[in-house]
Amino acid sequence: MVVNFTKMHGLGNDFMVVDMISNHAHLRPDQIRRMADRNMGIGFDQLLLVEPPGKPDVDFRYRIFNADGSEVEQCGNGARCFAVFVREKKLTNKTQIRVETKKGDIELTINDDGRVLVDMGEPVFEPNQIPFVAESEDNVYSVELNSTNIQLSAVSIGNPHAVLEVEDLDSMDIQGLGAEIECHARFPEKVNVGFMQVMHKRFIKLRVFERGVGETLACGTGACAAVASGIKRGVLGSPVEVKLPGGNLIIEWQGPGSNLLMEGPAVSVFEGKIRI
Repeated sequence: MVVNFTKMHGLGNDFMVVDMISNHAHLRPDQIRRMADRNMGIGFDQLLLVEPPGKPDVDFRYRIFNADGSEVEQCGNGARCFAVFVREKKLTNKTQIRVETKKGDIELTINDDGRVLVDMGEPVFEPNQIPFVAESEDNVYSVELNSTNIQLSAVSIGNPHAVLEVEDLDSMDIQGLGAEIECHARFPEKVNVGFMQVMHKRFIKLRVFERGVGETLACGTGACAAVASGIKRGVLGSPVEVKLPGGNLIIEWQGPGSNLLMEGPAVSVFEGKIRI
């Protein structure tokens, strides 16, 4: 069958978005991997599926698949693209949209300037819920890697994140170190890895190695994780501007007991059809 799709990006973190309300297809992991290939396929970091809601108090169901075909729980840049997509496709006329994800519901608000505000929910630091293997919760953990110890924070934004504070972001081996930490035994479901350089309390630079993808130009949940861990450790104060390779996001968090808010752009690139 032929499936209609839209190519979108949030700060260069790019997506293939499919309306599975109108298209009734089942995509296997091997098909997703072929479509994600940047030489032989469409090319994308994640595939986003728009599905009918499974509960009466939400507008849509939102599913995310990495380029390797694995399904994941959350994607912040994808959430902004999701909001713009359902409006552009006239699947809703709302400016405030409630969406069901694998790890809970999120709120999306489309502002008058076209930027999207996403209520990402409350960050989770309890190791068992991230999941992360540790005897007790702490702000920073020592993790053995290649016979050396590194210091990192661990947090879930609906998906697991490790955050490393570094002095010089440009000198880091993001690909090599990110791949090692992603598959570390203390992260039983693997992990997204953020490398954060604090410029001052309200401005950071960030690069993210995403689980199942590799380094991307931007990662919304990674930005939220970095800010949450920094605020919890007292090195950051809300709101924080996060400079990623693809552009900037604004993250707000008032501390434990409050939800993370992320604001940034989402852009449609082109429409297409693919035969499955």
